[in-house]
Amino acid sequence: MRFDASDEQQQLQVITRRFLESTVPLPTVRLLAEKAPAGFDRDWWRQAAGLGWVSLLVPEALGGSDAAGSGLADVAIVAEERGRLVSPGPLLPSCVAAWTLAEAQPNASARSVLDATVSGETICAWVLGERHSWLDAPPAVRAVTRGSGLELSGLARAVESGADADHLLVAVQMVDRVAHVLVPADSAGVYRERVGSLDLVRRHADLRFDGVVVADDAVVIAPDRGRSVLHQQTAIATVIQCAEMTGAAGRVLELTLEYAGARHSFGRPLASYQVLKHRFADMKLWLEASLAAVEGAVKAVARGDAGAAEAVSAAKLYVGRRSTDLVQDCIQIHGGMGVTWEHDLHLYLRRVTTGRQLMGSPADHALHLASLLGL
Repeated sequence: MRFDASDEQQQLQVITRRFLESTVPLPTVRLLAEKAPAGFDRDWWRQAAGLGWVSLLVPEALGGSDAAGSGLADVAIVAEERGRLVSPGPLLPSCVAAWTLAEAQPNASARSVLDATVSGETICAWVLGERHSWLDAPPAVRAVTRGSGLELSGLARAVESGADADHLLVAVQMVDRVAHVLVPADSAGVYRERVGSLDLVRRHADLRFDGVVVADDAVVIAPDRGRSVLHQQTAIATVIQCAEMTGAAGRVLELTLEYAGARHSFGRPLASYQVLKHRFADMKLWLEASLAAVEGAVKAVARGDAGAAEAVSAAKLYVGRRSTDLVQDCIQIHGGMGVTWEHDLHLYLRRVTTGRQLMGSPADHALHLASLLGL
């Protein structure tokens, strides 16, 4: 939760938490991991979208709810709550896709997909390609002009919800520029292969584009704006990811404090031992600093600050390291039961470890930050 959250944002947090606790508690998450190929239920996602999750970055004029310019902060609140219960659903790709389509040139097809994405009727995956998402490297998919349209080729790895999406919002390299293209997922030449994921309900796929031909009006963001839109996309996605990891780490600390207060050793609660008090103090410091880093990144990106890229990389660098450190420490405090399948701690460790690696690892962002600072 942000330190200066408005009344509306506090209500959003409460409503989101109640919805998640009542519809996808941790036992349900475990069932979805086993029985739902997509990792989530489509009807449930429509309910979630009905709460306005996907519309938070879309202007009111286009059917969204970003009236006061607080959309990214609101999405971060939802993401943090999702982290608390390692919740399913394609929040990150849906929000990035909705924001991009709202930025698109007026286009009947783009508007139709935007409306369906905001309502949860359609899943629109954001296709960039892992290991191309935090630096100025070109997108994984290339596009060349073919007649009145474009031909796409390339392999994009680790696309969230890529195997289950109805539409693909693809960042493409066009010579030395970037454009963004909307492609139906069932287009000829699109091959999707589901890949394993450490996270039980966050699904990814490798997408291969083999001579995929699209019409000229499939370009929703032209090359003259494509790179700046790409930078904003990655900033939004990284902020959402960091907020979710922070929510997961915060919940694990809560559970561990409860356990240490109730568990006795040699007639004393675990929490009474000085060495554990020191560890809890360290973890609380990591958590509060993570919350502050996410809040700083949210504000910088939302305002369009010149240093927004630095704030985003600093947040991922810190949160990526400390969230996994915190969860690992809490597992140790739980002892042997902390590493069992039956205990829920491994669900959180899976979520934060996956988040640590995607959209650039902490080491990647350290290098990126050094580059941005001219070091």
